[in-house]
Amino acid sequence: MKVGVIGLGAMGLGAALNLLKADHEVIGVEPRAAGRDAFATEGGAAVASVAELPGELEAVVVFVVNAAQAEAVLFGEGGIAPRLPRGAVVLLCTTVSPAAAKAIARWLEEYGVLMLDSPVSGGANGAMAGTLTVIASGTEAAFAAAKPVLDAIAKRICNLGPEPGAGSTVKMVNQLLAGIHLAAMGEAFALGVRAGADPKVLFDVISESAGASWMFLDRGPRLLAGDDAPRSAINIFVKDLGIVLDEARALTFPLPLAAAAHQIFLAVAAGGAGDRDDAFTIRFWERLAGIPLPGARKEG
Repeated sequence: MKVGVIGLGAMGLGAALNLLKADHEVIGVEPRAAGRDAFATEGGAAVASVAELPGELEAVVVFVVNAAQAEAVLFGEGGIAPRLPRGAVVLLCTTVSPAAAKAIARWLEEYGVLMLDSPVSGGANGAMAGTLTVIASGTEAAFAAAKPVLDAIAKRICNLGPEPGAGSTVKMVNQLLAGIHLAAMGEAFALGVRAGADPKVLFDVISESAGASWMFLDRGPRLLAGDDAPRSAINIFVKDLGIVLDEARALTFPLPLAAAAHQIFLAVAAGGAGDRDDAFTIRFWERLAGIPLPGARKEG
């Protein structure tokens, strides 16, 4: 299968590599030379802009940052959508609002292109291992066309029915929980440090206790090591929790915990660390109360 992967960041690179391992013909798109080089090192081919993608692709996997970027690579200048053959499928793996997913599906339909609303969960490690959970919705034809891609990148595929937007709705709820858990982890470690507890002891004990979460277990070791090289950046949750709160506002639905967590991510981003790893929400308390960070911080 001839597949284009747009975005060779933490998630897209892993997906592209697993597609390559599954013997698909894969062309990546990544403006950063480092991302293209990382793919090329493993035998992949990559270009710097979507305008350089060939049009005869059977599937396009979109791993960009937000809805605006997704719309640009699909429909903007040099966008791939008008050049795809009828019956090709776009897997929209970017976390976007349900309304944006529905709109993109509708616009693709005008070109005769199928879309799977298919945000993912599992992090960079899951992407590299080919064990992502894909939270997908779309027509039977879209699922069928996307199956070879899904088989290569995912361990679990959640079929949420035929309507675009359903996948993005469930991913939105996931991101609400993930963001709150990350903010809570930072608060918990900050309190422990201020009270004199050893951060490693905190992690070891809580990992085996009721207070643990998937985010705590996954991100805690990075925090302890001072390893803030971004796999998923603080700015991602500024965006994702913004989607959550915008949708809640449209539904006249209160989300006090999500709103508080969003403010913590915003504060860390405002302090200049928005591009660092999202394990470091503790920087809010570092700057507020002057506590030391666990581990020796690494800047690369």
